[in-house]
Amino acid sequence: MTANANRHREPASRSEAHGATLEKLGELLEVAAPPVADAEAQELAREHFGLDVTVEPLVGERDRNFHLRDGNGREYVLKVIHPAEDEAVTDFHSKLLLHIQAADPELAVPLLIRPQNSAANEAVWRTDEHPPRRVRCLTYLAGCPLYRAERSAAQKRNIGTFLARLNLALRGFRHPADGHELLWDTKHANRARSLLSNLDEARKALANRALDRFVSHVVPLLSQLRAQVIHNDFNPHNVLAGVPRHEEIAGVIDFGDAVHSPIVQDLAVAAAYQFEPTGHPLEGPAEIAAAFHKLHPLLPEEVEILPDFIGARFALAIAISFWRAARHPDNATYIMRNQNAAWSGLQRLNEISRHEAIDWLHKRIGTR
Repeated sequence: MTANANRHREPASRSEAHGATLEKLGELLEVAAPPVADAEAQELAREHFGLDVTVEPLVGERDRNFHLRDGNGREYVLKVIHPAEDEAVTDFHSKLLLHIQAADPELAVPLLIRPQNSAANEAVWRTDEHPPRRVRCLTYLAGCPLYRAERSAAQKRNIGTFLARLNLALRGFRHPADGHELLWDTKHANRARSLLSNLDEARKALANRALDRFVSHVVPLLSQLRAQVIHNDFNPHNVLAGVPRHEEIAGVIDFGDAVHSPIVQDLAVAAAYQFEPTGHPLEGPAEIAAAFHKLHPLLPEEVEILPDFIGARFALAIAISFWRAARHPDNATYIMRNQNAAWSGLQRLNEISRHEAIDWLHKRIGTR
């Protein structure tokens, strides 16, 4: 591996164990956030951000989110953050957005709206019924969620280019909480293996095979991989296509899973959602990776573990989603929204050998 100042250093004492660690990591996902009424959200927007708006609830995994519209056609998102979220992590998310604004002002990501008459990045909502909760306000990005958009090779290339720009904008950004423990952090995918226990044997075997490959081929290299703060969740619900031109990318939202992790991990998450039912299994992921490589060159060794990272992301998504849906049936539709893509992608990835996958990617990306 080539020496690099941004390489991720994995603490020697950190374990891939489950048990108490998994329970702690799952707290934000396991315990639903306290409810927030529409009228309360409306008052929070007025009191803390000076916005006179109508509100509409939005679904979310951890926080209580609302779509705001004022009388002049401006739109915002109000996030009432889960009370179990560490204050340092909330600060990390806010400062990350401010950093992107400064590094690449033209990049289409939500802009942070600071509370009025305050230098803080979030407001604090205090009630008698619940612990204090932080409230963040962002601009609303218009566009067609990728899962509703017509797919094309041009769209995939534009996803890769956008992701590369975002990685370049975040290069050098650090925060004391950027290494926080996150269940959705693929580099630790193996610790979610126990969550596969309720799956049928065929599916469990497929997911475990992906995790086995990850443990064998990626885990020993983690301390040597280039790493930085990454978005970590370029799924079709977070990426917005242009309207009416679906091949264009109108922006990306939801930085709630951002973490300091390998760069190739960010690419793998995006690529995992671009498998097609026909053609070569890696045709879609290769389109994204090749476009990413043109703007943000990949190292050959990163390309060689890209399929392993993709497989681990599938296994992680399957494990967490089934685990959470069983505990939150009221939100199961949202939780399971990417399951079909994860299963079909994992099956398609399994159609070819690891050697064939690596060879195909090198040739299509141009790293060999």
